[in-house]
Amino acid sequence: MLRTLLTVLFIIVCIALSILVLMQEGRQAGLGAISGAAESYWGKNKGRSMEGTLVKITMWLAIAFMVLAVVLNISLI
Repeated sequence: MLRTLLTVLFIIVCIALSILVLMQEGRQAGLGAISGAAESYWGKNKGRSMEGTLVKITMWLAIAFMVLAVVLNISLI
């Protein structure tokens, strides 16, 4: 029962992680990268923007992915 629950949670985390990675902009995207706009107001406050939030959520989902992968792998032994 617990293994089934963890597997379902693992699948949900995988799908969410894939969607969040696809939602993020590339590091070289836009004309701001060419003109050096990374040092502007928006570049300094990126952590408070929507993209900063996506990066944080992606980080936590990646950690959950790794932990669940290890737990599910150990439970197979």
